[in-house]
Amino acid sequence: MNTPNTYLQQVLLANQQEIAEAIQERYIRYLMLLRQWNQVVNLTAIHDINDMILLHIIDSLSILSYVNGEKVIDVGSGAGLPGIPLALALPEKQFVLLDSNHKKTRFLTQVVYELGIKNVTVVHSRCETFIPSSCFDTIITRAFASIKTMLMTTQHLLCEQGQFLAMKGNYPEQEIKDIPDGFVLLAAHRLRVNALSAERHLICVGKEEPWVK
Repeated sequence: MNTPNTYLQQVLLANQQEIAEAIQERYIRYLMLLRQWNQVVNLTAIHDINDMILLHIIDSLSILSYVNGEKVIDVGSGAGLPGIPLALALPEKQFVLLDSNHKKTRFLTQVVYELGIKNVTVVHSRCETFIPSSCFDTIITRAFASIKTMLMTTQHLLCEQGQFLAMKGNYPEQEIKDIPDGFVLLAAHRLRVNALSAERHLICVGKEEPWVK
């Protein structure tokens, strides 16, 4: 039977993700911490380690190439997804993991400490009331509310030339139609995750330039 480390290597290879072995080991440590804390704090409904590798690590890494800029925020980070996997793979970028649930931010703080992640800051706050010292180049949400709600509650966090990345399952046709004035759909990508049958989409939205009609 494959060990978690071996299975992680296999699915990374199947999805053409080149991740250093040292980072892979930290992914497994992260999942072990997640399973441990999940006994007390409701962080994930997934308990099988191989399912966690596929649905948490590999799924998060599916948007790796779309994360632009130096400053990134994962809004409603929860158990640290996709923020923790992305931050470990992109050490040159600075990440903020934002969540309004104190128990979840306690877990994230422990993960950052135990794994020695230097490019992550954990913030306990609602997105509407969070006032950062500087704007973000990329705002990421996963399993969040509608795209419209995401845009309206986090727009104050985004740099003028930044992008919103909304991770979705099925293609959210109605949500895209509901994108409000002041924003523009930049792209809609169908994400292909080998070994995962469910659909995955990434919706990229930007602020509309004021002179664009």
